[in-house]
Amino acid sequence: MAGAIIENMSTKKLVVLGLTVLIFQVLSVLVGGLIEDGATITIDAGLAYRDDVLSNWTTKFHSVEKRQLSCMLMVPKTFENEGRFYVCDPVPFIELGSVAHKYYLINLRLPVNDIVNTGIGEIKDIHLVGIHQNGGFTKVWISMKTAFSPWIFVTTAWYWRRISLMTRPPVLIEKMIFALGISMTFLNVPVEWLSLGFEWTWMLLFEDFQQGVFYATLFCFWIIFCGEHLMDQSQRNRLSAYWWQVGLVVFGSLLLLIFDLTERGGHLSNPFHSVWASPFGTKCAITFIIMAGISVCLYFLSLCCMVGCVFRNIGGKVQQLPAMSETRRLHYEGIIFRFKFLMLVTLACAAMTVIFFIITQVSEGHWHWGDYTLQVHSGFLTGIYGMWNLYVFTIIFLYAPSHKHKSNKTRDEQKAESQETQLTRFQHVPTETYRITGKVAEE
Repeated sequence: MAGAIIENMSTKKLVVLGLTVLIFQVLSVLVGGLIEDGATITIDAGLAYRDDVLSNWTTKFHSVEKRQLSCMLMVPKTFENEGRFYVCDPVPFIELGSVAHKYYLINLRLPVNDIVNTGIGEIKDIHLVGIHQNGGFTKVWISMKTAFSPWIFVTTAWYWRRISLMTRPPVLIEKMIFALGISMTFLNVPVEWLSLGFEWTWMLLFEDFQQGVFYATLFCFWIIFCGEHLMDQSQRNRLSAYWWQVGLVVFGSLLLLIFDLTERGGHLSNPFHSVWASPFGTKCAITFIIMAGISVCLYFLSLCCMVGCVFRNIGGKVQQLPAMSETRRLHYEGIIFRFKFLMLVTLACAAMTVIFFIITQVSEGHWHWGDYTLQVHSGFLTGIYGMWNLYVFTIIFLYAPSHKHKSNKTRDEQKAESQETQLTRFQHVPTETYRITGKVAEE
């Protein structure tokens, strides 16, 4: 006997056969997973309001919208299961940026004729899921913004006054700290108070813009903060030295801004509008988000490299400390420790933001600890908001020019320090850490 084919087939042909079978297996999965019926449902929707139970309803918005259905039959397609209903994924319906009236009425109709809603089958029931910000959280959120807003504003003004009293012009890192304070103040402005008396449908769009300005400024600050403690004196104090990192931040921010203007900007005239309603809009939205995500990944990769270089640079300075006198050595050890601590706090704040975001996506319910109930999502929002306010305050306070003069140094220490700083006397030196991490100081 010649034997079976598998016994006489070469290894190369066997691998080709295996790969071919694997490809067809993947295609068979994709056929069932990606090719649904592609039914489109047409919704005739309207929104009306009134401010008391006796008044007539006033129509505010009316629109005819189309939504793509993605449905799945949860049981096998057999004769015994004939008559079972499909289960469809949720589709976006309406989003209101402001709720200025007491009562709202949603009118939803599924018109049927020869060309509309003919291929969707029988609609058994419809579930509406509403996500809203309740009154309790609104009070907490507005109260926090009202408390943080004047605090950060006064701190930022105090910082810039101290910078203005210096005999030298402000350097780049000081300008970025000032810009960070301004962006935090802009985020803290409690415009929600005015929305209680005015029907501002653009509130969600404005809040997204506030957050975008703050985070874009924060990302630029991190890059410049690390870079200014890494580059030599000839490259410092120039924004052009960070053109591609800042360009990534600006590019990603513009993509997200365009997406937000397309999505929530359309809600200003039609709250039933959704960029996810059509296949083309969905592809464009996903493309913008992916490109913004790539920009963020490249940015953080560059940031991590710069942080590593800064720590290595400081490690080289630490090796020079034993040659100094004990007083100066302890002084510089304290400076380097504070700088490392601030860098680690920055990384911890960024990590906590990501961790809390993941937790809220995985579990948006309540956590029960004995007799106490922890609102996870609300705690994430208030906790992260408070954390970044405290972080900005700490940065502004610690990096403000100090008016404290040390007069207890010995003559030898003053002479040594004068010789060490002679090369950088005409440079812009805001802090001692800024000076000792430069290559000129090393020379």
